[in-house]
Amino acid sequence: MDFQDGILQGVAFRRAKWSGGPIVPEIVILHDTASRLTPGAAARDLADNDRKVSAHFVIERSGALTQLVPIHQAAYHAGQSSYHGREKCNEYSIGVEIVNPGRMTRFSVCEAQAWYGERFDIDELGIQEVTTPEHGHGLWMPYTESQLNTLLDLLPALFRAMPSLKDITAHWYVSPGRKTDTNPLFPLEQVRSHVFGREDPVDKAVKIASQPAHADDLVMIHAPEDSLNLRRWPSFNPNVIGQIPDGAVVPVLREGVFDGRHWLRVLYGGREGWIVARYADPLTEQENLS
Repeated sequence: MDFQDGILQGVAFRRAKWSGGPIVPEIVILHDTASRLTPGAAARDLADNDRKVSAHFVIERSGALTQLVPIHQAAYHAGQSSYHGREKCNEYSIGVEIVNPGRMTRFSVCEAQAWYGERFDIDELGIQEVTTPEHGHGLWMPYTESQLNTLLDLLPALFRAMPSLKDITAHWYVSPGRKTDTNPLFPLEQVRSHVFGREDPVDKAVKIASQPAHADDLVMIHAPEDSLNLRRWPSFNPNVIGQIPDGAVVPVLREGVFDGRHWLRVLYGGREGWIVARYADPLTEQENLS
């Protein structure tokens, strides 16, 4: 596929200084840029640097997508790496960089500090303190809705364009102990399920933890800002799939309590999703009949 043709509408192109020879990609490796969040900064650095690193794609916090290397040509993103016993992942992988500061430390009660010194408001950006065996301990910034939406457009397009692709993984998986990206807030298994058409593991767990609603249960939405987010899962992680306008009446399919909060699974506009129950008023029996 020609570099300039791209695989999605609206892709920006910037030719990377460092790239290798032809490859037949078999996996996609997802990365954090571990960089400043300034739009375009990470893409410029990956396109032109003296460290001999590059990537095929960069996804900005806004969701904007830049391609740096043709998809049938090697980029230098994985470094020392191994996938299921096969080393040198750059020779058979597509590298997708997601703009994110990476692991941070606590500067104060209210601020987290990136490795390059920039500080971020913990509450404003939803930064979380998490420890996992793969990542160790740190403060981590969530990915934006726009980033995940772009990624969920890009990945299926890559798999359609390249039948040789078989899997999606993260840098920490192919370079264990050396790398921690993508960070522990990234929904890797949900992304893989979306692309491969498998049952979402979170959906399965949510189904077990919730119960069906009555067949005729209806609620009216009362949204403080004119619309209410419809979410793929009952959580505030980046997973918004639509909005329901204030005053809309929707049927309730399931309900459950998750992390101490009551959620409802509803149907709106032909799409099923979760809403916070306190923004939905049950209709009276008379209102249901009217």
